[in-house]
Order: sequence, then C-alpha cells, then structure tokens
Amino acid sequence: MLEHQQPESATSDPTSSSQDNGPVIETARLRLRRHRLSDLEARIPITVDPVFMRFVGGVYDRQENWARLLRYIGHWTALGYGLFAIEEKASGRYVGDVGLAQFERGLGEDFDTAPEGAWMIAQWASGMGYASEGMQAAIDWHARAFGEARTVCIIDPANEASLRVAAKMGFVPYRKGLNRGHPVLLHERIPPLPLRGD
Repeated sequence: MLEHQQPESATSDPTSSSQDNGPVIETARLRLRRHRLSDLEARIPITVDPVFMRFVGGVYDRQENWARLLRYIGHWTALGYGLFAIEEKASGRYVGDVGLAQFERGLGEDFDTAPEGAWMIAQWASGMGYASEGMQAAIDWHARAFGEARTVCIIDPANEASLRVAAKMGFVPYRKGLNRGHPVLLHERIPPLPLRGD
C-alpha cells in the first residue's frame, strides 16, 4: 500500500485545489483520496437506485449528494480525517466512499465517542472486494495517523453484504439500536492490545 500527501496547489480551479490536500492511499486496485466538488456527477448515479439505497435510508437526490460532499470535505478540515472517495486505479472510475468519521448520530456514548467506519460502493462494483480493500486501507491509515483505537459502525440487519465486510474488518455486533427510526446493528472493532513486557 502506497500513501502520500498531495502538494499544496496554486490552481484557481475550486474543484481541485485545497480539496486535494491530504492523504492519498493506493492499494493494489484502488486510489483513496479526499472528496472533491467535481465528484458530484459521479455520485448521483450510485445514489438514485432505490433498491441499492434501501439500507441507508433511501435515494439521495442532487441536493443531498451536494450536502454530503460538503460534509465530507468539511469533516477533513474540522477533524483531520473522514471518508475517502475511492477511484478504481485501472479506469479512474469513481467507486464510492470508505473511511472513518464522527457523525454524532445520538446512539449513545458507547457509540458516538468512537470513530465510525462507513462504506458505500457502487452497485457496478459489488462483489469485487472493493469495500473490504478500501476499508482496510482506511482503517490502517487512521491507526497510523491517530493510533489504534476502538471503532464502530452501524448496519441494517438485512444488509448481508455490509455485514460480511464488517466481519472481515473485525467488527462484531454488540447491541441493537435505531438510527432515524430504522433498526440497525451497532458493531465495534477493538484492536489487539499491545503485549506487555512482564
């Protein structure tokens, strides 16, 4: 896995200047980078399919996609980490989002105080292992940048694909909850404790 920081840009293009500053992570097949305003058009086709979006509260229109891009960009500015946009290295195609964030969902202190893992992969890329590959890279980056820590995620109990990704990443369910009135399973990932030299 290759990681590097993008240089400060002096360009006047608002979609590729300061938004590109930050980590860029390359895996065997993916490039993880900060979101850009220019990602809007690539996000919309991913988020308008009601079957695909049934586990995350329904479809996102253009306005919701725009608001989420602004949230993702601002998250990095405010907290120094957030969700990454994923590109397929071979094609440059926008794949979706992965990463850790602080969403303040109001699910309780046992959840809201920990970085929350999140992923959404385009339907065309389902079954290719991109969610696991991207999420592992994001978890590894976060651990290097901020230290190993407990992380959490929420998943609709019927979302079998995301439950499999969570299990691969080491997340285990620890209680049920409601997010915006929808049932979810709360998961946690506790990193291995360092060995003590006795």
